[in-house]
Amino acid sequence: MQKKLIIFDMDGTLVNSSLTIANAINYVRKQLGFAPMETSKILNAVNDHTLNPAQTFYHAKTFDADHEKWFSEYYTQNHEKELTLYEGIKDLLIALKKKGYLLAVATNAYRQSTIESLEYLEIYPLFDAIVCYDDVPQGKPHPDMLYTLLDQLHCKANEALFIGDGPRDEMAAKKANIAYIMVDWGFTEHTNALRDVKDLTQVLLDV
Repeated sequence: MQKKLIIFDMDGTLVNSSLTIANAINYVRKQLGFAPMETSKILNAVNDHTLNPAQTFYHAKTFDADHEKWFSEYYTQNHEKELTLYEGIKDLLIALKKKGYLLAVATNAYRQSTIESLEYLEIYPLFDAIVCYDDVPQGKPHPDMLYTLLDQLHCKANEALFIGDGPRDEMAAKKANIAYIMVDWGFTEHTNALRDVKDLTQVLLDV
């Protein structure tokens, strides 16, 4: 694999955060006076690139500072009870670092909750760069995060690989002209995707 940089989505790819995301969104809805949404509906909507998430979850045109504050507040108070790494992910990241790859995260999560999550799960030091929703003008499916990572790590698009679990990730990779691998152990279901971390490990390391 002639790549220098491997970029990972976080939620649904590295981290099983489905419960925390659903609960955090419902926590924000509660502060706004809205009834809770079903977890399954939230998770289906999270990766639906045709929806405006601010409108879908909070009946707003865009996310605002209160949404971020309440979402991060829930994350801070609950990530240690609800977040787990997918089995095999930490071993894969360590193996990739030993082989000399640059590692990065591109996530539509907020920076505060992202860093708290990765630190708690003890993988934060493995990444050379992290770009979050509030670091760029537009989150995925726009390519802003990927362009930022390429710039920060001095890589060309053809030297990078992006690994994610949803259409927002795939669309961002396509727009940035970065190679993409879809995985399917997260929130969504795909017909053409890797089903197990062992399969991804084999693709990335058995070369």
